[in-house]
Amino acid sequence: MQHAQFDPTARQALAVAVVDAKTRRDLSWQQLADAAGLSVAFVTAALLGQHALPESAAKAVAGLLGLDEDAVRLLQTIPTRGSVPGGIPADPTIYRFHEMLQVYGTTLKALVHEQFGDGIISAINFKLDVRKVADPEGGERAVITLDGKYLPTRPF
Repeated sequence: MQHAQFDPTARQALAVAVVDAKTRRDLSWQQLADAAGLSVAFVTAALLGQHALPESAAKAVAGLLGLDEDAVRLLQTIPTRGSVPGGIPADPTIYRFHEMLQVYGTTLKALVHEQFGDGIISAINFKLDVRKVADPEGGERAVITLDGKYLPTRPF
């Protein structure tokens, strides 16, 4: 049976414990994702409290992290989502995403609606990929792919 959280406190505390165990054991998010058999983006989000993990994945990552059965059970609960509290984010990396949406949000909306019509891009039926590529001008670039199912608005 699936269970849902209504208070994010327990998942936030577990996320702190996960990051601590990950650091102490010198594990990467990719190693944890490989153990879970799921994408690195999904597993990272789940371990930071934003998704529920299937039982086998929860047990696999808990084993690597040295977490107990209570943690395994909690990793399987449907969380109260939202990792950025209200207002403008203070963390520089998260703020840059906020800034990108401030600058390009209306452009993205206009282009999506022109190409697809009235509707939304799902963050539930969704894939995320982050890659590091060489910048031809020197240094590195981040390539971030947001791949969400389009859900049209339907009159009722």
